Amino acid sequence: MSSISGPLSPSESYRASAERTAEAGTYLGGFVRTLDFELDEFQRLACRSLQDGKGVLVAAPTGAGKTIVGEFAIYLALERNLKAFYTTPIKALSNQKFTELSEKYGAENVGLLTGDTSINGDAPVVVMTTEVLRNMLYADSDTLDDLGFVVMDEVHYLADRFRGAVWEEVIIHLPSEVQVASLSATVSNAEEFGAWLDTVRGDTDIIVSEHRPVPLWQHVMVGRDIVDLFAGETTFDEIAPPADAETGAPLPVQERLTSATKDADGPGFEVNPDLLKMARSEGQQSFAGRFGHGGRSQRRQHRQRTEDRPRQGAQPGAVRKASRPQVIASLDRQDLLPAITFIFSRAGCDAAVAQCVSSGLWLTTEKEQQIIAQRVDEAGQDIPSEDLDVLGFWTWRDGLLRGFAAHHAGMLPTFKEVVEKLFVEGLVKAVFATETLALGVNMPARSVVLEKLDKFNGEAHVDITAGEYTQLTGRAGRRGIDIEGHAVVLWQPGTDPAAVAGLASRRTYPLNSSFRPTYNMSINLLAQFGRARAREILESSFAQFQADRSVVGLAKQVRSREESLAGYAKSMTCHLGDFTEYARLRRELSDAENVTSRSKSRAHKSLNEDSLARLMPGDVVDVPGGRAPGPAIVLSSDHSGREPRPAILTLDNQLRRIGSEDLEGPIAPLTRIRIPKSFNAKVPKSRRDLASSARNALRENRPPAPGRSTDFGLGSVLPHQEKRITALRRALRAHPCHGCSEREDHARWSERWWKLRRETDALVRQIQGRTNTIAKTFDRVCDVLSAYGYLEAGADGRLAISPDGQRLRRIYGEKDLLISQALRLGALNDLDAVEVAALASVLVYQAKREDRGLRPRMPSVSLESSVDVVIREWSALEDVEESNKLPLTAEPELGLVWPMYKWAKGRHLQEVLNGTDLAAGDFVRWVKQVIDLLDQLAKIPGLDPRVSRLCAEAISLIRRGVVAYSSVL
Repeated sequence: MSSISGPLSPSESYRASAERTAEAGTYLGGFVRTLDFELDEFQRLACRSLQDGKGVLVAAPTGAGKTIVGEFAIYLALERNLKAFYTTPIKALSNQKFTELSEKYGAENVGLLTGDTSINGDAPVVVMTTEVLRNMLYADSDTLDDLGFVVMDEVHYLADRFRGAVWEEVIIHLPSEVQVASLSATVSNAEEFGAWLDTVRGDTDIIVSEHRPVPLWQHVMVGRDIVDLFAGETTFDEIAPPADAETGAPLPVQERLTSATKDADGPGFEVNPDLLKMARSEGQQSFAGRFGHGGRSQRRQHRQRTEDRPRQGAQPGAVRKASRPQVIASLDRQDLLPAITFIFSRAGCDAAVAQCVSSGLWLTTEKEQQIIAQRVDEAGQDIPSEDLDVLGFWTWRDGLLRGFAAHHAGMLPTFKEVVEKLFVEGLVKAVFATETLALGVNMPARSVVLEKLDKFNGEAHVDITAGEYTQLTGRAGRRGIDIEGHAVVLWQPGTDPAAVAGLASRRTYPLNSSFRPTYNMSINLLAQFGRARAREILESSFAQFQADRSVVGLAKQVRSREESLAGYAKSMTCHLGDFTEYARLRRELSDAENVTSRSKSRAHKSLNEDSLARLMPGDVVDVPGGRAPGPAIVLSSDHSGREPRPAILTLDNQLRRIGSEDLEGPIAPLTRIRIPKSFNAKVPKSRRDLASSARNALRENRPPAPGRSTDFGLGSVLPHQEKRITALRRALRAHPCHGCSEREDHARWSERWWKLRRETDALVRQIQGRTNTIAKTFDRVCDVLSAYGYLEAGADGRLAISPDGQRLRRIYGEKDLLISQALRLGALNDLDAVEVAALASVLVYQAKREDRGLRPRMPSVSLESSVDVVIREWSALEDVEESNKLPLTAEPELGLVWPMYKWAKGRHLQEVLNGTDLAAGDFVRWVKQVIDLLDQLAKIPGLDPRVSRLCAEAISLIRRGVVAYSSVL
């Protein structure tokens, strides 16, 4: 593995110069001559590996220039008359790379395939989403002929729990002669991932660079002041990496990061003491100190003037968080624009633009406004005029003219692309974005602002990880434009500067596989390779590779512990008898006593709760403990919680509730009184009168109502347990080792032995659970497919693919088996094209958790019947998956049925979106996914021709208006 951490030494520079001279006549030399800049050393090393016929894994920070390695792979393919595929995780990035490569190599040489878009698919260079390449491999497409190189951009995306498995499928299934250039963000286990690539792909070089071409400064914005996060005059990027104590060589990446981030306040990571002081004093005293502007902001000519300017509107006391317009204005004053502000909310992004516009802030010149207006009007000229308002076109245009824009998945794809282009050209100065922008879209900025360090993940608010922080802030610093990049975290109440420093210091994160066999994957593997070979292929996955590596470590621990166990067993040997047997008796006795104690405690608690449950309004009881012990009247029972908590009135007029924690044993009524119907616990006189009645009843000692049992069976608690304990004590005293003078010394060794034995057995179970885990999951998937008739026993006893199984091979998606079952059961047979589009949305759409509601009425009787079929089938499938211990297929969602139905009927976008929470961009994105599914179904061999025709007709109905006009996502 090659690791490049910073500038080369003089000797290294001399050697590199000699190597560059020697490579002048090679492919790499020709490629370099097409560039207008010098390659960095890590880029050169990676390109040489490709030129030498090897695969390569390049792990480097965002903005370091990894994609130049992918471009060299394309150059090699064209020079050798081979094909090159450039794969990306998202359609937006595919679209962007298609545009870039078309400009460089010519439109006739570059194609684009993204599922619902096909442009020049037979070109020598094709940009595609990774799913498209996976589908090609399973279909054994002719497009794979003469394929020489595959570039896998953002390959760390294989950790994504929803779509990450696709990357591993592609890497495993690509023909062995294809060279793979894997481009990744810096991950802490690059060696592990590279070792797996070397195992499944052959000779693969690992090139790791931790050096950012543009240094990144870390700041916190306190009020309107931008304060340095770290003390000292060194960026994190300039800190020398930890080295091996003996050899002096840099530590492997994972060890280096562990060492570097062990202490955020260690060498090179001293947190700004002013921030630490403020964090300690926040909420206790006012912060009257003044921070200087910018710290070490970019070395600009007007820097001193900026730093010396007094803060506007400074107020003594607690620091007030700056508004979004104030944040942008502060960045503008210090020449830190353009900036991307990450807000983990679409609504927050749109609100930020509106706030900046309403504040009267302008970031553009008149000339820039003219260019922006022209670009925006060109983008909107083909959009139907009646759709402009619902798309928010005019608000969007107004923000752009001022230099502001949002960027999130709810926007129309075309709008996002305009924002991206204007931002890259420096015409838009401030973009408010969700984290999806960090997935590889080329939008570097001078500064990146993080409003918060937590986000909503669909279920709860969670802190962002160090890897996410690195990915987001990595956008700061434009190579060739900025000499520095700046990451700014906004101060919030409760901000911990040390925690922020910890995030900023850990620039990498581990890459963990999310791979698991799906129904479609499994049946394609069976069709192509048979069951035995399919299991072998799955066992070669990165997921199993990681599991096996962990097993190696666990097995080493087991061996070490077994040696210790043997030593412990020797130390507890007793000359009077078998101390192992004696120790077993002691352990059984201790366990039985503990079980009995817990059982008594549970029984005691149960009896207490049962006695509380029996109380009735009017009972007078004696409460032994709690906040107000003594006599009290029960006013009402409460069985709404996990245990009864009746309301009571004490004789000194206090209202409260009692629970089992207030009791020393079961509680029984002392007497009973009648509570008047007119009693009102809120009226003091009513409470006093009722307490007086209770005192009189206690003096008269009235018995509780007849028929009310107060026998709680305390004498019958666990007698069999007591008998077992007595027998064990007798056996223990009778054992020969009981009289040993060294008995307690032996016993201590015995306790150590049993504790270590339990831990060792647990490790053995972990090993058994991790061995062949992927193949075992595959076997369970095959069992489900067999139960549904997609696999059949052939004449030779082997599994064969049924006709229904052949259909499943062509269905890709998270609900693949459910979609296949819907076709099999004729859910589409009685529908027209409009209804087919609506039903397809049920099999694609995924509502946000908060948007899920009651089942709506369907637009037609036939569609209602088809939806019933899908939901019943999903419910049955879920039961089967649960019994086979497989991940459950997501529930069908009905929230898109009506909008899709109206759209297919030709309604205007405004009418379609009325009454929904769907943003226009979201709707367009879901329509495109429905088109993708319908296109799959229309092309399935052997499908009912009428259903195929309906799917094609449904596509033509919904691919219109903004959907047809919008570029791919």
